[in-house]
Formats: sequence, C-alpha cells, structure tokens
Amino acid sequence: MDPALKLENQLCFRLYTASRLITQAYHPLLSKIGLTYPQYLVMMVLWENDGQKVNDIAKRLYLETNTVTPLLKRMEAEGFVKRSRGAEDGRQVIVSLTPKGRKLEQEAGCIPYKMGGAVACRSITQETAPGLFATLDDLIGHLSKL
Repeated sequence: MDPALKLENQLCFRLYTASRLITQAYHPLLSKIGLTYPQYLVMMVLWENDGQKVNDIAKRLYLETNTVTPLLKRMEAEGFVKRSRGAEDGRQVIVSLTPKGRKLEQEAGCIPYKMGGAVACRSITQETAPGLFATLDDLIGHLSKL
C-alpha cells in the first residue's frame, strides 16, 4: 500500500477529527445559552462589529451566503438578530443584534475560558497557542485561494 494513502498520514483527517471533537466539546456550553456552534460563530462576528452585511459575515466565516442565510433566518426567529434591507442598496441584507442577542454576549463570556481549559494539553498551552493559530491561519489563507 502507498504510505500516502494511510489514514495515519493524513493531515486532513487530524484536522477533521479535532474540529469535530472541539465542536462536540462546545455543545453542552452552547446549549445552555440556546446556540448551536455555527450560530455562536455568527454571534461572535456580530459582537465584534454589529450591523454587518450577510456577505461580510459569510466571508468572515469562510462560508457561502446560501449557507449563512438559513442560519440567520433561524437566529432571527429565535430573537437573536434582526435582518433589514440596506439603506443605500435594498438588495443588501444587514444583520444586527437584538437586545436578546446583545445580552447573550455576557452569558457567553465564560465559554472561551472553559474551552481553553478543555483543549489545553501537552502541546497546546497559552505559550504555544499563538504559534498554532499562526500555522492554521497560514493554512487557511493558502487553502482559501485554491
């Protein structure tokens, strides 16, 4: 067998597994505040900068707008965000936090700290995390251009 075809030699499998397990670890924390992991990502984007275009949110999350739009509709139905037409261009949809969505930021404040403790291991510490982030950012930047 070609060693390149062995599962143990695949970076993609490690990244997929790590991503799936991290998302699984987020689940109990996010369910307490009524969010799914993709909704949490949208909320973090809006907590950083409220009142964004759907296209900008999708771009920031490396997703297509047709993936983000149904997610935003559910979030609007749950009262976390509101969608409105852009004043300058009625074709654009602007997404803004509702008071309920803004309040959720306080409730979510402990999640990064709890997850930081959950992912800490021999090779990922406060000291090594920035290097890991830089490596992953480089990989994401490279792959997003393909």
